[in-house]
Amino acid sequence: MTDALKRLSDEGVAIWLDDLSRKRITSGNLAELIDQQHVVGVTTNPSIFQKAIVGGEGYESQLTDLAVRKVTVEEAIRMVTTADVRDAADILRPVFDRTEGQDGRVSIEVDPRLAHSTAATIAEAKQLAWLVDRPNTLIKIPATKAGLPAITEVIGRGISVNVTLIFSLARYREVMDAYLAGLEKAKASGLELAKIHSVASFFVSRVDTEIDKRLDKLGGDEAKALKGKAALANARLAYQAYEEVFSSDRWNALEKSGANKQRPLWASTGVKDPAYPDTLYVTELVAPNTVNTMPEATMEATADHGEVTGDTIRGTYEQAQAELDALAALGISYDDVVQLLEDEGVEKFEASWNELLESTSAVLKRLTPVEA
Repeated sequence: MTDALKRLSDEGVAIWLDDLSRKRITSGNLAELIDQQHVVGVTTNPSIFQKAIVGGEGYESQLTDLAVRKVTVEEAIRMVTTADVRDAADILRPVFDRTEGQDGRVSIEVDPRLAHSTAATIAEAKQLAWLVDRPNTLIKIPATKAGLPAITEVIGRGISVNVTLIFSLARYREVMDAYLAGLEKAKASGLELAKIHSVASFFVSRVDTEIDKRLDKLGGDEAKALKGKAALANARLAYQAYEEVFSSDRWNALEKSGANKQRPLWASTGVKDPAYPDTLYVTELVAPNTVNTMPEATMEATADHGEVTGDTIRGTYEQAQAELDALAALGISYDDVVQLLEDEGVEKFEASWNELLESTSAVLKRLTPVEA
């Protein structure tokens, strides 16, 4: 069952698991996925932690201790989530060492309520890096306008970053610019660039979900023919931008100093529309030096029946641009769609974080001993 995943890895796509829970860690499941399914990294987000802590096993002992200490709910969540990330990072450490820091990474996100505050995002990123205290951590910073200078500052301090919630090609170019500026800052400070890594998480399936909804409202053969095309076209043009930026003179100067390319990471790769193949956003986004972070169901589907036929990105740029142009000709505003998706993405993570706060607060209250 692992042949398709091995072929994917051989084509230069790093397979990361988009999920984490204490049960995965303590049961040996994560170690098994690394050993048998070619998993070389893990991503988390507020939704994943909310699901893990509320419905998961293995948290009661730690939460009991935190309740006895009467810590705030925010501190409790950070203690619990950073413990999971630290343990997962330790399991992935051999991969990190084998790949010289490129893979074997675990991502943890700054509090999504800080997404529009540069200073708070920087402070939170520094705190998370200190709390987890593992070299194979990536701090996730959202690609909001306020997030861009935070990325530069955090990279400039030598902290590796996973830039998340990227939907638009223009914003992606700003993200790459922020990364290069951070590397330049780190170099000026005398830091070792070879130890700084980054990925840029370009979200995929949500683009089709929103654009397909608009195409359905339009109706007609032209609209129908474009359904399921936008997300892949968008991601493929992102890779074109990546190739351009990371072959520039600016980049070459940094590379000579030991810098690592910021790899494109395909996120939100679980198919939302059951009419589409469940491996669509995996097998159609194959190119060297990329990452695909998958929900376990998508990983299992790829292992079971995914057809990896080689590079499915390079050579598609003209067609991808034509598909986005055709959407514009039908009156669908690309800029409107990607801004809506960014706004909704931040809101969804904030909502999950607030749910996590509420549910963890209830657990702490239940576990707090009654004073005699």
